[in-house]
Amino acid sequence: MELPKVGSLGEYIRQQRQQAKISLRQLAAQAGVSNPYLSQVERGLRKPSAEILNQIAKGLQISAQALYVQAGLIEDRQQDSDVLAAIRADVTLTGRQRQVLIDIYESFRKENRVESAQPPQSAEPLGDDPVPSRDGITPEVKEG
Repeated sequence: MELPKVGSLGEYIRQQRQQAKISLRQLAAQAGVSNPYLSQVERGLRKPSAEILNQIAKGLQISAQALYVQAGLIEDRQQDSDVLAAIRADVTLTGRQRQVLIDIYESFRKENRVESAQPPQSAEPLGDDPVPSRDGITPEVKEG
């Protein structure tokens, strides 16, 4: 997953908060951290723990993984599809809207992977069913 390029974790959190139209005080309350602490995180003066990042992600309604990658806590090894990159890059969507689209898209991909892993269903033989005539009435088949 390629994240938008920003200078720091704090800038990324601020950007996500502004896109979600949430004030610093609102996010601090939702994340269960103090307003001054969150302000220091956004300004790059504090480095939050993974637990605090998780709480901030919940408050922003975004993936905690995105914050972990941005903070350098985990490496981002999964290659994004063009669809995911486009969703993440669309600044006209809120963080919540992007996450919902990503969740739906990923659920379809997972469903298709499961279906492709299952053995194909055997097709019924063709030709045994009576063929309707032009007037829509099926002719009787004589046995004999």
